Amino acid sequence: MFKYFPHTEDDLNAMLQRTGVESLDALYAQIPDSIRFKGDYQLPEAMSEQEVRELFAQLGTQNKQLTCFAGMGVYDHYTPSVIPQLVQRSEFLTSYTPYQAEISQGTLHYIFEYQSMMAELTGMDISNASMYDGTTAAAEAMMMAVAAGKKQNKVLVSETVNPKTRQVLDTYALHHGIELETIAAEDGVTSRQNLEAQLAGGGVAGVLVQQPNVYGIVEDLTGFAEICHGHKALFVMDSVAADLSVLKTPGEWGADIAVGDGQSLGIPMQWGGPYVGYMCCTEKLIRKMPGRIVGMTKDNRDQRAFVLTLQAREQHIRRQKATSNICSNQSLMALWVTIYLSLMGKQGLKEAGELSYAGAHYLCDELLKTGRFTLVYDKPFFNEFYVKYEGDADMLCQRFIEEGLLGGVRYADGIVFAVTEKRTKEEIDHLVKIAAL
Repeated sequence: MFKYFPHTEDDLNAMLQRTGVESLDALYAQIPDSIRFKGDYQLPEAMSEQEVRELFAQLGTQNKQLTCFAGMGVYDHYTPSVIPQLVQRSEFLTSYTPYQAEISQGTLHYIFEYQSMMAELTGMDISNASMYDGTTAAAEAMMMAVAAGKKQNKVLVSETVNPKTRQVLDTYALHHGIELETIAAEDGVTSRQNLEAQLAGGGVAGVLVQQPNVYGIVEDLTGFAEICHGHKALFVMDSVAADLSVLKTPGEWGADIAVGDGQSLGIPMQWGGPYVGYMCCTEKLIRKMPGRIVGMTKDNRDQRAFVLTLQAREQHIRRQKATSNICSNQSLMALWVTIYLSLMGKQGLKEAGELSYAGAHYLCDELLKTGRFTLVYDKPFFNEFYVKYEGDADMLCQRFIEEGLLGGVRYADGIVFAVTEKRTKEEIDHLVKIAAL
């Protein structure tokens, strides 16, 4: 056997005997032959450390580093170099979820700081100790609304919510018996008239909207919370975390639950993760909130101490009473966000947001001047906008890549461009020049 495989020949035979099959080939007999790998693995011979380093350096040159103008949920924001250095310290990187809270004071402390910062950023009363990512945070909010609504199991979702989020909502709803209905969009924003009509039908536990929406539009949500509350439905807002440093917060809009992805708070873009979802709510919903909440108290020597105040999960209470099945959370990415927020401060966050806003509006104006682009919806936007290209949009995006640019995200019959504080005027002008060809 291979020395790094934990199972011995005796282990394998014991497992095969227990499962009632004669061999490993018989165990996998149901796997179609057409999808079985029959070739040799392309693994090199044994190498020295120096040779391995050279091999990976060579492989790395095959990656094409693109200047990013893409968004729709993931953004190329600046990451202070101190953050990866700190989170890679062994006491953070190897830390597991704090089952013995009394000896996890360091972990509980930074989670408490994370909660405090996220509550302030969203304008809400309470934050939990983070979620997996933005899409699952939205799904948890959906289930939370239904749990709070008791006999009401319908949730309304705006048509202007990111389709990826909607797909996750559909999956969760299917297996939790939740009825999802779509609020129609009108001129690129959530239709207030359609919302009122569907709420009038009754049975609605919650309403979920996205701000800014999938088109980058900053929607006017005036009165939405009052309409929802008038029909005993919770108002849920899904927002990109960094945008809230400049835009009106969910708390100011009267939201009951605020969710979204925290990737924009200094977490680099990655192939699938890890990211971090945030969830905040009003104080009256605290016992319906999934995950964990860390609190601060005093010990018997009157010294400050941190404790797990709430853990409404299936490992701690009766499974049928659990608010969620969200499980292990060592909060490493919450720590990343906490360090980022501490370093940037209120003014730094605001400046990054203002630079992103200015860059996006400059790019939009310059693209429109070429005569080859038109805004699909002429509405207020923050750092992201949706345009239609008079030509082959797929070929244009491929041309961007050939020129070293990730030029927006193809969506429906247009392109969504995003700009962050990292993009320079020269980079924006370069994109416009290519687009005008």
